[in-house]
Amino acid sequence: MVITTEDELDKLKHIGKICANTIQVMAKAMEPGMSTRELDEIGRKHLEANGAQSAPEFCYEFPGATCISINEEVAHGVPGDRVIAAGDLINIDVSALKDGYFGDTGASFGLAPVAQKTTRLLRDGKRALNAGLAQVKSGARYAAIGESVGKFAKKNGYTLIRNLASHGIGLSLHDEPEEIATWPDRREKRLMQDGQVFTIEPFLSFGATFADDADEGTWTLYSHPRALTVQFEHTVVASRNGPIILTYPD
Repeated sequence: MVITTEDELDKLKHIGKICANTIQVMAKAMEPGMSTRELDEIGRKHLEANGAQSAPEFCYEFPGATCISINEEVAHGVPGDRVIAAGDLINIDVSALKDGYFGDTGASFGLAPVAQKTTRLLRDGKRALNAGLAQVKSGARYAAIGESVGKFAKKNGYTLIRNLASHGIGLSLHDEPEEIATWPDRREKRLMQDGQVFTIEPFLSFGATFADDADEGTWTLYSHPRALTVQFEHTVVASRNGPIILTYPD
């Protein structure tokens, strides 16, 4: 989607904030012994209280309002009976729609006490996202996002998941431009349009380069090779002054 009016921007900011606040509410509620289904229900109630609808449910009949991935799980974790334990690495991905507009954001958390290396990975996951955000500007190369994130990862001894890409969003959950790499990709020649809406969501890992499903036909994706992985995601708009981030919480 390319924004053409202030009303469109306002509606995207509104749903973006709802998604971001939902993650914060869920993160504050996390405690050892809680099931991911219980955590998901907290997210669902917050979305519904704000007049929003889960995008994965609406678009794909996903079996949950949010995606909750733990430890070896990289993305699309299905809420269920799995119990959250102290020391776990937990990713929460929330996408939703309201008034026909979609927002998408994600963040990873450690449930204390966590290992020192996990704390470092969480810190650097945010830094990897910021490296990508810094490349957003009208007329800039999409390839610059992956180049910047890739440079950061290599310098600090990390790998990147290379089959989970960023994407356009707005009037649909997955829109043009499709498959925006958050790793170096020499084939990427596209330029960012003024007003273009898209996500940036690098997956930074201690060794994994791929995400796959353990059983064909299931939703949850696992790191390959198995390694702790974090994801941080914002929805942004490309402008002449840089990125307009739509998914900041209150």
